[in-house]
Amino acid sequence: MALFVGAILYGLMAGMPADMIVKSIQEGFGGVLGSIGLLILLGVVMGTFLEKTGGAIVIAEKILSWIGQKSITMAMMLSGYILSIPVFGDSTFIMMNPISKSLSLKGKVPYAATTIALALGATASHSLVPPTPGPIATAGILEADLGMIIFWGLIISLISLIPSYFFIKKFVMSIPLEAKMAVSDIQNISAKKPSAFKSFLPVLVPLFLIILASIANYPTKPFGEGVIVDTILFVGTPVIALLMGAFLSFLLPTKFDKKILSSTGWIGEAILIAAPVVFITGAGGVFGKMLQNSGIGDLVSGNLSQAGWGIFLPFAIAFALKTAQGSSTVAMITTASIIAPLLGTLGLDSETMRVFAALSIGAGAVAISHANDSFFWAVTQLSGLSIKQGNMSHSIGTMIISFTAIALIYLLTLVV
Repeated sequence: MALFVGAILYGLMAGMPADMIVKSIQEGFGGVLGSIGLLILLGVVMGTFLEKTGGAIVIAEKILSWIGQKSITMAMMLSGYILSIPVFGDSTFIMMNPISKSLSLKGKVPYAATTIALALGATASHSLVPPTPGPIATAGILEADLGMIIFWGLIISLISLIPSYFFIKKFVMSIPLEAKMAVSDIQNISAKKPSAFKSFLPVLVPLFLIILASIANYPTKPFGEGVIVDTILFVGTPVIALLMGAFLSFLLPTKFDKKILSSTGWIGEAILIAAPVVFITGAGGVFGKMLQNSGIGDLVSGNLSQAGWGIFLPFAIAFALKTAQGSSTVAMITTASIIAPLLGTLGLDSETMRVFAALSIGAGAVAISHANDSFFWAVTQLSGLSIKQGNMSHSIGTMIISFTAIALIYLLTLVV
């Protein structure tokens, strides 16, 4: 409502004709949702099935078996990172918290360390790697290549976790926090979990198809032309790739009941989760179109052309919005809507720079996670961290990820 009403008030204050305000509402809402709405819903459907069937837990346990018991902190960080690609960060943390407690007890690793490792891993991919709603919406609004955002987002977010990992090892390890749980709690998710192969399929297949299509569509045409390339481009279209991921997630339940697909079943739950994000995205689209049609781009070009903000302006706006109101997704959508009309002015309107602009917004929307962020409360309340301990560990950790990511993005814009 704030975005929608704010857009209308802005249009009136800017002196736009009434018919142009109405046209901006229709074009902004319909245009954005036409390209993004289904992607958000399909991504949430995948995450819901992974969560309900225990597939997410299977992925985490497999990662732990690869890394080993001696690297529990790293295992928790990577588990949170991978699971938060298809699943919301809050859900990832809630699902993984029993395992975090159990591994802390078994491996004699401070519980604060496993908790913050899980939380920061989830945070990094949530804002920088599609198909989570924020990056998808940002890519759509800026008309940036989703495959390239996935490719660079994976690299940037993973590297950004390195200083966070040392921060945990150096400082968070010393936070006194005792894990209290019944080990049997881990089994509450699902009596019979799906296999690791089935669990990974809905996550990896869409990512692989989207990246493959982006490579095939590269100007140099590395795969040539013809029916095979056309097929790759079709199945690698984000909406088709995520639809395939959603269908693959239907393989996860031990016994597939038609009620799962009903409005009161898992699909219904996914729609309830996706709806607010979809409508916030649409309202962000209205705001962006209103800005665009008001001619603000010409006004800003006269003032910012010599400022040299470039890639740092979308980061700064997203950082300020995230810190002020708490939601990474809202911060990303709002910033993308503001920045979209200004891409040319900022020198970010090339295909590559649109990708980095989207990632810059994601980097800004990582931090600062504090008391106005629902994820902050999930982390502190479920683990037993005090607010002060949460600020000293989780909040500072998100800042480290955010600043590392924007530094990497800036360096990449100089060489790519």
